[in-house]
Amino acid sequence: QVQLVESGGGLVQAGGSLRLSCAASGSIFRIKRMAWYSQAPGKQRELDATITSGSTTNYADSVKGRFTISRDNAKNMAYLQMNSLKPEDTAVYYCNAVIVTTPGRYLAVWGQGTLVTASS
Repeated sequence: QVQLVESGGGLVQAGGSLRLSCAASGSIFRIKRMAWYSQAPGKQRELDATITSGSTTNYADSVKGRFTISRDNAKNMAYLQMNSLKPEDTAVYYCNAVIVTTPGRYLAVWGQGTLVTASS
């Protein structure tokens, strides 16, 4: 069994900052790509940021320059630093990871989500 648990969501005023954390646990041999997605009310889940095991990052245009994804491979953690939050960033944020449980066996795992609300 492998699971991801997000934390750090909450209510913040527009212009403020939050830092989300994602902890992976269970039978983990290696973690490949990690990512953060967001799903606003009534909308589809969207990809915000990705980070490879070598720490190469990519961002959606909507968050570029405001959000920073990072990871700690020793702790099996990923983070999303969210600055200059806007009301339109309000969403449930999900952590996603491609986890190698044993050599050659890959699992795509989702966390349960954490709610971020940026009030105007």
